[in-house]
Amino acid sequence: MGTVTSVGSKNRAAGMLMSEAEAYANREERPLGSFLIIMGVYGAMITGMAGVLGITRHSLPERLAWPDLALIAVATHKLSRQLAKDPVTSPLRAAFTRYKGTSGEAEVAEEVRGRGMRKALGELVTCPFCLDQWVATVGVFGLLVAPRPTRTIASVFAVLAGADVLQFAYAKLQAD
Repeated sequence: MGTVTSVGSKNRAAGMLMSEAEAYANREERPLGSFLIIMGVYGAMITGMAGVLGITRHSLPERLAWPDLALIAVATHKLSRQLAKDPVTSPLRAAFTRYKGTSGEAEVAEEVRGRGMRKALGELVTCPFCLDQWVATVGVFGLLVAPRPTRTIASVFAVLAGADVLQFAYAKLQAD
């Protein structure tokens, strides 16, 4: 008897969750279950990083230095945009997107395709704001376990971001 009640309760709970997901989606394809899985992967990544810190006995600093945070912020911005918008990185997004044209200087416009996990991953890999969380997490973790190589790699992306600003300024001066 308990099994039948348990199954009935699970079916009602699943039905309520589906109803809430449909109400939220407002007749659009919103892969909420897939988003939950992606959040779980991010949580597992954080847990793994914490495990590495524990195993290697890295102690957390009381605070990170502002210059390091600024470097990681600029590098995160640049790397996230490159991953999400750069024509050269489009093969990384191709399974989840459809090419629509250009959207700016050296950037492509892509439409997310598919349903479920494919759509959820497409939304993640085409959104530089969404990728920022993942890239910043890896950058800060890198500062904790391997600061010198992390600063070196982050410096490359920070210099690229600065070069982009100069390219836009130069193009603006030429146009005037």
